This record gives sequence, structure tokens and C-alpha cells, in this order.
Amino acid sequence: MSGNQGMEQLIPIVNRLQDAFATLGVSLALDLPQIAVVGSQSAGKSSVLENFVGRDFLPRGSGIVTRRPLVLQLINANVEYAEFLHQKGKKFTDFNMVRKEIEEETDRVTGANKGISSVPINLRVYSPHVLNLTLVDLPGMTKVPVGDQPADIEIQIRGMLMEFITNENCLILAVSPANTDLANSDALKIAKEVDPQGTRTIGVITKLDLMDDGTDARDILENRLLPLRRGYVGVVNRSQRDIEGHKDIKQALGAERKFFLSHPSYRHMADRMGTPFLQRKLNEQLTNHIRDTLPALRNKLQTQLLSMEKDVEEFKNYRPDDPTRKTKAMMQMITQFGADFEKNIEGSGSEISTMELSGGAKINRIFHERFPFELVKMEFDEKELRREITYAIKNIHGIRTGLFTPDMAFETIVKKQIQKCKEPCLKCVDLVVAQLTQVVHNCTQKMSRYPRLREDTERIVNTRIRECEQKTKDQLVLMVDIQLAYMNTNHEDFIGFANAQQKTETSNRKKIGNQVIRKGWLAIHNVSLLKGGSREFWFVLTTEAVIWFKDEEEKEKKYMLPLDNLKIRDLEAGFMSRRHMFALFNPEQRNVYKDYKQLELSAETQDDMDSWKASFLRAGVYPERKSEDDKNSKDEVTSSMDPQLERQVETIRNLVDSYMKIVSKTTRDLTPKTVMHLIVNQIQSFLEAELLAHLYSSSDQGSLMEESAEESLRREEL
Repeated sequence: MSGNQGMEQLIPIVNRLQDAFATLGVSLALDLPQIAVVGSQSAGKSSVLENFVGRDFLPRGSGIVTRRPLVLQLINANVEYAEFLHQKGKKFTDFNMVRKEIEEETDRVTGANKGISSVPINLRVYSPHVLNLTLVDLPGMTKVPVGDQPADIEIQIRGMLMEFITNENCLILAVSPANTDLANSDALKIAKEVDPQGTRTIGVITKLDLMDDGTDARDILENRLLPLRRGYVGVVNRSQRDIEGHKDIKQALGAERKFFLSHPSYRHMADRMGTPFLQRKLNEQLTNHIRDTLPALRNKLQTQLLSMEKDVEEFKNYRPDDPTRKTKAMMQMITQFGADFEKNIEGSGSEISTMELSGGAKINRIFHERFPFELVKMEFDEKELRREITYAIKNIHGIRTGLFTPDMAFETIVKKQIQKCKEPCLKCVDLVVAQLTQVVHNCTQKMSRYPRLREDTERIVNTRIRECEQKTKDQLVLMVDIQLAYMNTNHEDFIGFANAQQKTETSNRKKIGNQVIRKGWLAIHNVSLLKGGSREFWFVLTTEAVIWFKDEEEKEKKYMLPLDNLKIRDLEAGFMSRRHMFALFNPEQRNVYKDYKQLELSAETQDDMDSWKASFLRAGVYPERKSEDDKNSKDEVTSSMDPQLERQVETIRNLVDSYMKIVSKTTRDLTPKTVMHLIVNQIQSFLEAELLAHLYSSSDQGSLMEESAEESLRREEL
């Protein structure tokens, strides 16, 4: 292949690959380069595709019309006809029959209740009027279910769109109508989620002829507003009246050309507008895109081929009923499972994932980020603590007026605080157990060939995990009870009564100094130019302030927000948003940032948000407390304060703070050690020494090593 001829063959090659994979009905995990068409319902997607072909062939109507992905392969040829992959060899020359077949094939898979399916329909259109081009038409985004559609139809459609457009090899054709607010275009929003830099998105603006008088889309078509690297193309489709009146598409293309040539805002760019230009642009973009991705695609295909050839070689002399083979295979599977589990937890081995955290890394994160966060979260609220101390002192004195600070008030308050440690410790165990269960499930994937073996292995290991879980929880509860049994006020780190009277929270905070706690990217939702949008900044959190910069070089400072009197709260993210939101605010309703009562922030993942919240807690920014008691009794406590009582409250408060730091430090240290000793290490020992014996005693080897029906079929096909 050389020159232009070679370039022209690129799209047909990918077409053949698409058809081959669809026919096989198996996924070869290949991300084929393609163009996916996204847009809201009634954005004009169908009209754009029909204009390419020059024929009416797509289903029309109200509600969701496209309910399965349509892989539309346009092929330049002398004769005009269409052909479906599921009816190979049958040529459709009547395009009304093409529409009917799409509707019937959709209903065959989804039913007639307007449901959706991600199983594609492959359609080839041969015509002298088209350029070689392949597009995947996806269902239009909607918010309201119609007919018998499930209530979560919006989530289902979004999930299907994400399946296609998250593929880095997929170009996104984002279709948006010009007669709506383009800044809130569903197509551009979802494209930006997966392609934030706009490097693989092509914008199409429809319905330019339906804009209000005195308005135009010149700024966006010239790529000045919401810029995309591949730019925008404007088109004018037939109106509903034109379609009902059977207006010829050729006439419509002529009217479109006339519109751009005569419109004062668009005539200077008329050669870069319209359906014919869009088709040429897409042909060129897809061809270049395939050329750029072809080397990686070839390597991936060769890897898959080698893997399949290895499987074929293995199956040549395969005897499924050979007991020796079954014993050997079972031993290998269990040994491999144990090795994979250890690698996942310990982080050893040559294959280190760069895509996600391993099970061991996630458990480490639970120990050192999530657990401390839960522990700090349960710590006292300042006003609530002072109120409790006041009540304790008053109740201990009773009818008498006390001259000295009572020890019993300190012990009562400390015990109440220590008791709160149980919940975070038990939650830490729950999180680790959930992660271990997931690791076990992931490590048994290689056993999927033998479903009974996989099922029994998971059942036996998970049963042992649950046994260890209960022992660990009992041990951690005992650890807290031991702390409650005796208040060691002679501990070397305890402040003591003499120092407690001089120490205050302010002086304590100043001793810490302005240390950096965390750095990283966060999005601010109060500063976006677009309503509902956001901008990312580089954040630096210290013990005294949170500062954000333009980027990680930290040269261009945008703002510095002192942490004094700030609180933190969770926020509900937008329905279409994949980010996790929280806010900083002042409980006294003062402005925090510019004219805003709160600074709205978001992180990309739940783990990132939890980590940031834990960091803010370390900096002294606590979650908001929704306590009715606080509102009802705040005035009563404050008004009853006298200087003597206030000094006693401050003394007890400093003693409690000092002692709880010792308890918290011990708990943070011993809880991970206890979990590791009684769960993680126990499970690793169990896999090495006992799992095989449990499997042999649970059922006979023959039934354990029965192949799945899918595996038998795959072996026969290979």
C-alpha cells in the first residue's frame, strides 16, 4: 500500500475488523478507531447522517428513536444499495425497507417498549454520493422516560455513550442545536468529561436557520467560544415540515449552501460550512486518526493473535476427562491464586499496574487516610465539648459552689470520648474486609474456566475472612475497653493539671507552625465562566490557609483563604457529573470567597475526596454538626458562665485534648497492626497451608474441575 491509495484503504480495513468482531460475538479487547455521534434528542443527529447518504433511511418519531448503536459504514461505489451484517448478502435498494429493518432488528433485541441495548446494528451503505466514512450513531440523551421505559433510562443511555466515548481511539462528533444555550449543550458537556482538552471532539452546530433574529453562532463556529482542537462545522438540516413534505435531500443541500453564502455572519466561512464539507472533514480526520493509531492497533492485534495461538496449541492434545490433567490443573490454579493474592497485597512481582491501585495499596490508604479521617471526624466539636464539661462540673458540685476543678469531670468526659473510638475501628475492619473480598474475586478470574472451582474457592476463603473479621472486631473492642479501664494520667505525654491551666488551643495551634499538609488538583465550581461548570486549580493546604495556583509550578497565586472558623460539608454533585463535591463555609454565614457563602470544590474520585477531607481535618477544619441540642442550649450555657467556671472548663478541656491525643495516637498505631495480624496475615497463611485441603474435603475433584459451557464451546471453535 502506498500513497493516496493506501490511505483510502484504511477505513475499509477497520470496517472489516468491526464486522469480524461483531460476527464472532466475542470481544478481542481492541479499541478500534471510530467516530461516535452524540447529542440530545432532537439535536438533528439523524438528519446529519441522512444528508451524508442522500437518502431517508433512519427511523423517526417522538421519544428515543435510536435505541441501539448503529455502526454506519459509508463506502464509495458505483452502485447504490445497503447491506446489514445480520443479513449478509441481502441487498436493500429501497431505503424505506432499510428503515423498517432497523426498527424490526432493534425490537428483536430490545423489545417494543422503547428499551435500549448496547448490541450494535452494522449497516453498510454503498453509493457514488458518499465518501468512505464510518460513524457510530448512539441514542440521544434524554431525561424523561416515555412509555414502558425504566425510570433510570437517562443513566442507561449515559452508560452506553460512555462505553464508546471513553475509548481514547474514538473521535466524538458532538451535535448541538444552535437554537439552545450552547454553553449547556448535553453533547459538549459529556464530550468534555472524557476529553477535557478537546483533542478528539469535533463540534457540529445544527439548526442555525432557527436562531432568534439578531443572534448568530459566529463565535462558536470560529472556535472562539468553547474551543475544540478539531473545530466546529455548521449545518442546516431539513425542517420537520420539509421531511413531511418529502423535500428531496439534494434540494435541501442546495438550500443549505445558499443559506451560508447569503448570511452576513457566515458568508466569509461558507466554504468551511455545510454537509459536504463536514463529510470531507470527517473522512480526512478519520483516515488520519486510523493512520496515527494503526501501529498500536497492529501490536495489540498481534498480542491477541499470539494468545489465541497459544490456546489453540494447548487444546490440540486436550483430554477433558483425564484425571491426571485435572489434578495438575487444580494444583496449578490454587498455587497461582495464592501467588496472585500475595502479589496484590504485598506489591511484589514484575507486573506492576499503572492504571489503578492494587488491593494492598488500597488497604494502606484505608489505614493511613480513611481510618484517621474517621477517627478525627468523631472527635469533639468545640462548643459541644465545652457544654458537656460545664454540665459535668456543675453536676459534680451539685448544690455547692466548687473552688477546685474536679477530677471526676475529666474522667467522665474522657471516657465518653474514648467510647467513640469503637465505631471508626470497626469501620476500618469493614473497609479492609470489603477490599480483601474484592481481591479474592479478582484473583479467581483465572479460574473462570472452572466455575465450580471458582465458586468453592471464593466461598471457602470468604468464610475464613468473616471468621477473622469477628475475631479482629472483638480484639479492637477489647482494646478500647482496656483504654476505658484505667486513665493513666502519669503518661509521659500527658500535659498534667499544672500545665493545663496555662495552655490554650490558640497557643497550641501556633506551636504547630504553618506546615504544608497536602498538595493536588481540585476543581472550583464558583469561578467558572459557564453556569454549572468548573475550573481546575493546583491547591496547597497548610495548617493556617488553603491557597490555589494556576498550576503545579505554584508561580501564579490565585487566592489564599485562611482556615479560621471554617467548616466542611458534603455536596450533592450534578446528576450528569462524575466528580465528588464538598464545600468550605463559615457557620456564621459570612462570605468565604468573593460574594459566595461557601467555596464549592470537587475531586475526580471518591478516594481523592476522602483524602482531601482527611487533610482538612488535620488542618482543623471539621465537618458541620447538625445538632438541635446545640441550638437549644447554646444560649443557656453561655449565659451561665462565670470567670471561675470558665477557667475550670478551659482546664478540663486542655486535659481532655492532651489525653485524647495519646489515645488517638495509640489507636491509630494499634488498629492497622491488629487488622494485619488477625486478618490479612491469617488469610495469606490459610491460602498457603489449608485452602487445598478444604477444597478436597468440600467436594470431589471431578465436579470441581468441570469446564464451563462457554469454555467448552471456545475450545471447540479454536
